[in-house]
Amino acid sequence: MVSRIEDYGLLGDLHTAALVDRNGSIDWLCLPRFDAPACFAALLGDERHGFWRLGPAAGGVASRRRYRGDSLVLESEWDTPDGTVRVVDCMPPRGEAADVVRVVEGVTGRVPVHMALRLRFDYGRIVPWVRHFEGQLSAVAGPDAAWLRTPVPLRGEDFATYADFEVAAGQRVPFVLTYRPSHEPTPRWVDATHAVAATEGLWSRWMDRFRYTGRWQDAVRRSLVTLKALTYAPTGGIVAAATTSLPEQWDGPRNWDYRFCWLRDATFTLQALLDTGFVAEAKAWREWLLRAVAGDPADLQIMYGIDGSRRLTELTLDWLPGHGGAAPVRVGNAASGQFQLDVWGETLDGLHLARQAGLAPDEDAWDLQRALLHYLEGHWSDPDNGLWEVRSARQHFVHSKVMAWAGMDRAVQAVERSGLDGPVRRWRAVRDRIHRDVCEHGYDPDRATFTQYYGSKGLDAALLLIPRYGFLPWHDPRVVGTVEAVRRELCVDGFMLRYRPQSDGNVDGLPGTEGAFVSCSFWLADALFGIGREREAHGLFERLLGLRNDLGLMAEEYDPATGRQLGNTPQAFSHVGLVNSARHLSTAAPALTTSDAAPAVHP
Repeated sequence: MVSRIEDYGLLGDLHTAALVDRNGSIDWLCLPRFDAPACFAALLGDERHGFWRLGPAAGGVASRRRYRGDSLVLESEWDTPDGTVRVVDCMPPRGEAADVVRVVEGVTGRVPVHMALRLRFDYGRIVPWVRHFEGQLSAVAGPDAAWLRTPVPLRGEDFATYADFEVAAGQRVPFVLTYRPSHEPTPRWVDATHAVAATEGLWSRWMDRFRYTGRWQDAVRRSLVTLKALTYAPTGGIVAAATTSLPEQWDGPRNWDYRFCWLRDATFTLQALLDTGFVAEAKAWREWLLRAVAGDPADLQIMYGIDGSRRLTELTLDWLPGHGGAAPVRVGNAASGQFQLDVWGETLDGLHLARQAGLAPDEDAWDLQRALLHYLEGHWSDPDNGLWEVRSARQHFVHSKVMAWAGMDRAVQAVERSGLDGPVRRWRAVRDRIHRDVCEHGYDPDRATFTQYYGSKGLDAALLLIPRYGFLPWHDPRVVGTVEAVRRELCVDGFMLRYRPQSDGNVDGLPGTEGAFVSCSFWLADALFGIGREREAHGLFERLLGLRNDLGLMAEEYDPATGRQLGNTPQAFSHVGLVNSARHLSTAAPALTTSDAAPAVHP
């Protein structure tokens, strides 16, 4: 029986992440970092492709589970006829190697416990050479090596490792799985008890910087922990999700690799971090952004690797059947080679926000922005693939043009407000020309709404962002009409689709459909609040909170028909949307535009 996407909890060490099922099985883990091949890939196949299950011998899903405070220390408890047993899972702060720590604790009675481990490197394809010695296991295959240490006896069977034992009330039995490249020395062992305490302490200290006084404290805190968990600490890059190829449609082909960093997320991510007190993380994200986009402005990509790498070649892993049979399974992302005009605006807007917040402006950063502006001046009128990475003919997408306007507008503000050097008259003229072009060609007066692209009959949830970027004020009739039209035509059971794939003759060039997009639904809540419908905005926000799983995690999409989560998980953009909407809806005034939303901070 295939586990649901919402059945999974998250572990992480700020280098990579693991997904733990309700039944105590780790079904996804890429080592040593987010975008590395998985050694547990049952999430996209079955037990043959790698997993690590630990729980009562009787099996079944946990009776309850929770995180300890604001940490990523996960506790799962099972009530059985023999008593209650708890499994404590975590990934401690990265030392010389990557560790996954699991501790079985007896709560009541005396419970039989079963452990099953099947390591399969390279996304479930490679069976390692395994040896058992001195109470431990070692597994080696090519560049990868792993060790399992535990005080209970292990046995090998059917190319897997098993252990059976009993735990009484008050007893603790540790398991530590350690990964290191095979050419490096065997790592020092980690003490499980100390590792759990260190993990809990790390997250507790991090959350001490939290600053938000609104009514949705618990939801915002958990979303920020999730966002931090998706951060690759060595570079500051934030992956869009911890997984690849979780389907956006049941049994459908819309399965993509999200273990990369998207430029479209830059501004909203910076807002979420800055406005809740996490200035160091915002600085690290800005620095990653500057390194990633450095070079010829014509070569700007929509996404980059976690280290800023550009070549994200898309491959299909034919030996994996996909989650619930939804094939294909992809690694890499061909959309990285698309031309998306909006990313120039997203980058310039994100760096403007950082500048407004006082995040260490420097001449090199401004020189880079001027180079981006020079390219944007000459290409804002080009058609592109749009925010949603359509794989059909390029169009003049309204959102892309609005973001081109935003990039030029932030340049004008940089000169007029921040005293930076630049041809402000020329930039102002280009900005105004883009504005006129969008209002003339991207607005349908008969329907009183902006459209997905020039001449389109379809709509796009990204149109809700027009006032967020300051292109038009919230009270403008064209904004109000657009919010109403988008809500009327793109909502399913109150939740937002990104667009209708079948509109305008299959606008995205892909077969199938998809679920409601969680972040777009938060945009709708913000838009309703912005046009003065505060009660409806709060009602939608509360419904969106109900889409989270029992651990506060959200995937990319939601299927209203089945009540199931869809797409890669946990999704950074969904959690950023939650944080920013909570912040907006906690104010007494409509949501601010990104050009004036960030207060100065002085770390």
